[in-house]
Formats: sequence, C-alpha cells, structure tokens
Amino acid sequence: TMAEDLEHILSQLSQPDNAVIQQATAQLKQAFKDPAIVLALCTVVIGSTNPEIRQSASVMLRLRVKNHWKKMNPNDKERFSLLFYKMFLVLFLRHFVQHSLSQLCAVIVKHETPDCWPALMQFLTGSTKSSNPHDRQVGLLLLSKVLESNPEPFKPHYTQLLQLFSSVLQDHNNPTALYYCILTLTTMTPYMGTEELVRHCHRKSIHCIRIDDQACEAMEVFIELFESEVSIIVPHIAEIVDFCLEVGAKLLALCFDSLRVKTLSSLAFLIKLKSKTVLKQKLVSRILQAVFPLLVAEPPPGEQDPEDQDDNDYNMENNNPKNCAAQIIDTMALHMPPEKLFQHIMPLTQKCLASENPYQKKGGLICLAVLAEGCADHIRTKMLSSVLLPVCQSLSDSNEVVRSAGLFALGQLSEHLQPDVSQYCADLMPMLLNYLSSLSQAKISHVTKAFYALENFMENLGKIIDPYLPTLMETMLSALNNSENLKIKELSVSAIGAIANAAMELMVPYFSPVIISLKGFLTSETEEMRPLQTQSLDTLSVLARTIGKDVFSPLASECVQLGLNLTDTIDDPDLRRCTYSLYSAVSTVNPDCLTPHLTAITTIMLLALKSNEGITYPHDDVRQAAFGAMGQFCRAQHQAWKDSPTEANHQALLKLLEVVIPCFVENVRKDHERQVVMGILETMNSVIKSCKEAVFINPAHLKEVSHVIRDVLKKKTVCQDGSCDESDGEEQQAEYDAMLLEFAGEGIPLVAAAVPADNFAPFLNDLLPLIMSKAKSSCTVAERSFSVGTISEILQALATVSGGRQVAGRLSTRLLPVLVAGVKDSDAEVRNNSVFGLGCLAEAAGPIVKSDYPTMLSVFSNMLTKESDLRVIDNLCAALCRMILSNFESVLPALVARLPLKADMEENKTVYSCLTMLYNKSPQLVLHNIIHPGFFCQSLIFLCLELMQSFSDLLSQFLMFYTLFSQQHEADFHATLTSLSEEQQAKIGAAISAS
Repeated sequence: TMAEDLEHILSQLSQPDNAVIQQATAQLKQAFKDPAIVLALCTVVIGSTNPEIRQSASVMLRLRVKNHWKKMNPNDKERFSLLFYKMFLVLFLRHFVQHSLSQLCAVIVKHETPDCWPALMQFLTGSTKSSNPHDRQVGLLLLSKVLESNPEPFKPHYTQLLQLFSSVLQDHNNPTALYYCILTLTTMTPYMGTEELVRHCHRKSIHCIRIDDQACEAMEVFIELFESEVSIIVPHIAEIVDFCLEVGAKLLALCFDSLRVKTLSSLAFLIKLKSKTVLKQKLVSRILQAVFPLLVAEPPPGEQDPEDQDDNDYNMENNNPKNCAAQIIDTMALHMPPEKLFQHIMPLTQKCLASENPYQKKGGLICLAVLAEGCADHIRTKMLSSVLLPVCQSLSDSNEVVRSAGLFALGQLSEHLQPDVSQYCADLMPMLLNYLSSLSQAKISHVTKAFYALENFMENLGKIIDPYLPTLMETMLSALNNSENLKIKELSVSAIGAIANAAMELMVPYFSPVIISLKGFLTSETEEMRPLQTQSLDTLSVLARTIGKDVFSPLASECVQLGLNLTDTIDDPDLRRCTYSLYSAVSTVNPDCLTPHLTAITTIMLLALKSNEGITYPHDDVRQAAFGAMGQFCRAQHQAWKDSPTEANHQALLKLLEVVIPCFVENVRKDHERQVVMGILETMNSVIKSCKEAVFINPAHLKEVSHVIRDVLKKKTVCQDGSCDESDGEEQQAEYDAMLLEFAGEGIPLVAAAVPADNFAPFLNDLLPLIMSKAKSSCTVAERSFSVGTISEILQALATVSGGRQVAGRLSTRLLPVLVAGVKDSDAEVRNNSVFGLGCLAEAAGPIVKSDYPTMLSVFSNMLTKESDLRVIDNLCAALCRMILSNFESVLPALVARLPLKADMEENKTVYSCLTMLYNKSPQLVLHNIIHPGFFCQSLIFLCLELMQSFSDLLSQFLMFYTLFSQQHEADFHATLTSLSEEQQAKIGAAISAS
C-alpha cells in the first residue's frame, strides 16, 4: 500500500498544477520520516511501468539511503540488498534508471566495505561473468560506479577483476560493456602495480576505445596512465602515439571533433610527461607530419575558423582540432630541446610561410607564435631577425586571415622575446601605429589581435616609447571618445595601461584627458558596461603606480571612495578584484587616505577570503598558491620574531620551519608539474633568503635542502623526464626544463649566505660540478649565463659568512678558469656575469688569490680594448673596486677613467663604498687619479639625481663619497649646482641634509 501511495505521489510531481506539486512535496516529506520508505521506494523502482517514476524513485532512494544508511537496522539492510539486486537486473529498466541505482550503490559502498557486504561481490561476479550481454553490461556499470566511489577496499579483488577485464576487452560486440570496463580500469590505475596483465589490458583498451560514442570519456584512461603508471606505458608510447594520431588527425571523416580534441589533448599530455622518450623513439617527425595538416586546414567553403570570426566572446583557447594541433607544437616547444625540435619543424613552417595559400601561411605564423615561449632563448640568440621578418611581412598581406595570424604571432613574440625584440622598435612601432589607424572597426577579433600585439610590444619599451607617445595617445583617446563599440573602448583603456607601464612620468601631459574619459566608465551601473568598467579600474591602478605621487595623490581619496561605492552597489567578483588592486595601488601613493576606510576595506577582503565562489578541488595553481602561502607564513613569523625577539616567537618560527621545509623538499621530488615545482623552489628560496640561519638551526635541513637541489640539477625528480640519463651524453635540453634547473641553482648562494662556510662546503663540493657543467661552449647562452652567474653569487655569499675566505680560496683553482673562459664568451650577458664573478672571487678569497691578480688584470685589459657593452664595462669597474677593497689599489686609475657607471646602476653601491674607503684612507690617492675634477663633480651631481629617482636604496652609500668630495672641490660643485633648476637644487640639498 505504501508503495502504491508513493507511486501516486511521484506521479503528481510532474503535473502542471503548482498546488498539486506543493501538496505532493509535503506528502513526500512526511513519508520520508517512515523507515519503511526505503523498501517502498525499492518496490516502486521494480514494479512501476513508468520510467520517469522509476527514475524519481531511484533518486529519492539514493537521498534517503545516503543520509540514513547507518541508522537502518540489519534486517532492513538485508531486505534492501535483496531488493537492490532485483531492481538492478530488471531487463526493462531504462539505462538512466540503472545509472541512478548504480550511484545509489556507490553511496552505500562509502559506508560498507565489500567484506561487510559479501552479497555485493557475489552479485558483481555473477553478473559480469554472465552469458547474457545485458547482465554483463549492468554488472560492469555497477562495478565502475562502486570502484569510483571507494576504490581502496577493492584492492584485494583487483587480480580477479583484471582477469575478468582481459576477456571483456576482447568482446568487441558489446561496446557499452567495453566502455564501463575501461572506466573501471581508469579508476583502478592509481592503485595498481606494474603487473604484466595490466599492460595487456591497457594494450587491448587502445584498440577498443574508439568503438563507442562514449570514447571521449573513456580516453581518461590514458590521462590516469600517464600520471600514475608511467612505467607501464613507456614500452607502448609509439603505439599510443600512432593511435592518437590515427583518431585525432587521420580519421577526419569518421570521428567527431570532440573525440579528436580529446585524443589530441591526450597526446599533448603524453608529450609533456615523456618528451625525451618521444624524442628517443624518433616520434617527433611522425607527430608533426600528422598535425600540420590540421594546423593549415581550410574551413568548409563559406565558413571561417572560429578565431577569424567576428565573435566578441571567442576564446583563443577554445578546443577544436586546429587549436589542439597548435597546443601539441606548443607543448613540444616547452618540453623539448629547441635544436632537436627545430630541425623537424622549421622545414614544415618555412614551406607554409612560402605558400600562396592563406591558410598555409596562417599555419606557419601560428607555428612561430606557439614556439615563442618554449624556445625563447634559442630564437632570441640565433634566429630573431629571421623569425620576425615573415611576421612583419604578414602584416601587409592582402588576405585578412594572414594579417590576423601575423598580429597574433607578433603579440606572442613581443611577449616572450624581451628585451631583444625591443631593438626593432623603430621598424615595428610605425607599422603597428599605421595598422591601428587603418583597421576596420567592424572586425572585432582582428582589432583584438592588433591591440594584443601592441600591448605586448610596448610593455617593456621604457623611455624608448617617447617619440611614439603623441601618436599612441591620440589614437587611444580618439577611440575612447569617438568609437561606439564598447569592445574597442575596452581595448583602448587596456592599451593605455600598457603605455603607462612603459612611459611612466612621460604620461603626465595625457593624465587629465585620460582621467576624464575613465570617469565616465567607472561610475556606470549597467551590465553591458561591466567589462569596460573593470578594465578602467585596472588601468587606473596602473596609473596610480606609474604616473608619480605628486600627480596622482590628489585623486587618491576619490579612488578609495569609488571602490567602496562600487562594491556596495554591484555584486561582481571581477569588479571586487579590481577594487582590491586599486586600494593596493593607492596605498603606494597616499596611504593616509586609506586609514578612515580600513575597517570597511578589510571586512570586504576577509569575506572574499572566506568565500568559496568560483572554487573547484585541486588544480596546479591551487597547489602552487598553497606552497606560496606556506612560505609567506614563515616570512611573516620571522618578521614577528625580529620585531619582538621573544623566545615564544622564536620557537613558533622553528616549529613552523620544522613542518614547512620537509614539505617543500618532499614535494619538489614528488610533484608531477614542473610549474608547481618551480613555485615550490622559488618559495623555498624566499624563505631561506628571509629567515637565513633560522632555517638551518636543525642541521638536517641543510642536508635535505642541499640534496633536493642536487636531485633537481641531476634531473632525478618526478616532474623531470627520467628517460634520458646523464649517461646518454645529451647536453641540450628544453628551455622550460632549464628554468627548473635555474630555480634550483638560485638556492645555492642563498644557502651559502645562511650557514658557516665549513658546514656547507661538503654539499657545495657536490653541487659545483653540476653548475660548472652548464658553462661549456656547447651549452645554450641561458645555461652558460646561469652557470657563471650562480658561481659568482656563491662567491659573493661566501664573502659574508664565517670561514668563507678559506673555502673561496680552496675553490679558486677550480672556478678561475671557468670565469676567465666566460669573460671571452660571445654573449654579453655571459661576459657580464663572468666579470662580476672575478670581482667576487677577489673579494671573497682576498689575499689567497693575489697571485691570480695579474691574470685577472690581463683579462680586464684585453676586454677594455674591444668591449662595447656598457653593462659589462660597469661590472668591470665594480670588479676593480672589489680588488681595491682587497688592498690592490694599483688598479684605481683604470677604475676612475670609466666612471661614472653608465648602465648597471646597482653596482654604484660597490663603486662608492670603495671610493669612500679610499678617500678616508688617502684623499690624495683618489684626487691624484681624478684628472678632471670639474667633470667628475658634474657626473656625481647628475648621478645623485638619478639615484634619488630610481635607486634610493643606493643613495646613502653614494652620499658619503659625494659629501667628502664636494668639500674638497667646492667651487666645481657650486658651478655645477647653479646650472640646475631650482627643483633639482632643492632635491640635492634635502638629500645632503638628510644624510
């Protein structure tokens, strides 16, 4: 009777009358209080003739059991179990009802292990081995769901299940059963070892996966395999690659785009994890030959590729086979050595660029664009002009598809090839400005790419932007004031932010008209204006940070009030993000204006921290952010101890470090994602830099940190592809992987500066050969620069710790040849780092290496006759200063002849510390070597103004020497000062008074 009543109530839920639905809902609530509801619902599922009612009953049943299973008495549980199997095997049940029931069973399995529910295993065994195809199908469905719910308790049964799957995977006549079998294998994979049977099953799944239209979901088996059981798939990588290419790139007419996208994405993931295996098995050419036709494919007649359509909402990362082809090449660029990739990819690319077919040209340009990030150093140093030339030529192509691709490529090159790409400013800026002036504003996707290219190119120009600023701002302000299209306005506002980042105070003449335009957007409350409003807030924040305190400060209070008004009236997460950025920017200009509003601002921010809006469960960036937060906790606690040096604060810091440092070390070794590991290493470095010796009070931490750095440098961590051992003799590596080594190497000088040199010396002896090996002429410029730079910073650190002189002296015979060779390098950055290193060696080892000074001076003398790079010359001056500080004063004439520094202003600290020391010791020695004191006074005054503006932290060191020298040459200083503006004179006077 209860089952009949329930069926009647459930039927009323689908009636159009709201009153009937409300009455039925109330009756259901009352019925749910009766424990017998579970058995009644089971009866409805079995006996009803209406599939929708069965489905509703099964959903209700799951909700009831989920919340009350533990409260049910054993007899009712037993009766439910019997009814459950009867429900599940009813032949006329629709698939969606069976699916709901399998989810119900999965809920129960979370509460009851298979051992506590023996009938479940009996049912699964009987149904999956049944000769009836329907029984096998529903049994495998149920098995896939219960294992997905709670796979761990089923581990004792895995061997038995694998034997079952071995036969199921050969049954090509039951594709649905195959699908559930593969899903179950996907769930089991992280919990299995490397049994031969597992290999067998997965090899079979490769051949079966495309039979069913549910293959997209079944493809997840590869993702699980790649992440969890890499050793299983290594022998079969060629077979997997061929399969992915067949489905994703060759069977174009036979496969849905969704399946091709899933397959190609799986291939990209495989390349990411096992790039060296793909290289060693000579699969690169095979992959490129298959994906290039996708990259250059023409759309059907009368249609366009999505990125060429005039669709404001189009995302360049939307998944389609063409974009997947580009993603595969992008992944190769990030994870393979450029030299090895380019020998295969450049012939294909050049053939496309030389074609008259616009889609061939487009494919070639897209290829150059996606190579830019992963192969940046290779392109910058070896082929920048040859890559830029076809991109520039494409901007004047007669076909809009080609021009659009060229703009995208230029944006990518501008973003990733800094600072070298800036040297082409005179060629590219007029072209971009002319391009913007002639754009048809109707083609939004095209305009978007033009602004993308412009922004990325401008961002790092600095004051080089000055000649182009009037035209740029005229174009942007015209778009803001005259265009009817909101997207054009949004792009123009964003570009103004990029211009401000480059131009800094040069933007002052344009500040008022920009603010007038932005105010109209900032106060809007309409939904259609929201993107423009948020972009205006972002640009306002940029202006606050760049335009100068004097100019922006009058607006600071108004900006704070604007932010508060917006968050009070508009509920939009992106807008709140922008207001937080605005508050942060204003705090750098006029912090006092925030004080009255701190309670309101911090309340909003705390609510944001507690909110789970937009949050989903673990992602790479979430892990990385979590490690970053751990580092911030350590730095904050260290600062608290410094501010209040109590024992309680000290112990709290040590307790925190005891947890955090081992966590960092373990996850550097075990995390699969390179970017996460880079983030951990960067955070660990920042903790060591801030907390210094506190990190190593526990001596085990020194060993753990040193060994994990060694493991990264030896490429022995999980995120590094271990298929290529050092014994392979391969010195070239992907630039993306080289970044990982750099993050690890940056930790060595930080550790060296935090502990006594003798404690670190045994570990340093193990690490140095790994660093020095990257200085070979066969290594890339980035590797050579990293090597000599790291060596230099290690020597600089040794100069600051106890026992450092002796350790530096012992190392000098090994390091001097490396640094001297680096001074002769063809690349200016390598020479710069090597000169810096020689100076650091002289300072750290002191008298121990005085016998090597003639060698160093000979090298420096040879450099001075031919060196043209200003940064290298400045570092040479600093190296001479370090020799002087080590009581080698005979090099003073060579030093002062090249002062003041021209490019590397950071080294002024070294230079003027040295001159101050000498001047205090022997004024005449300094004066005798400064042949033109009037010119030198002039240089010092202008340098003082420069330091006040850009390097205030160096000012105090400089002013010591400035004051002493000005007293001896008062007339020369007075003559120079009177030639300055009143404002400049006032600034210098205030700086001298403050010192």
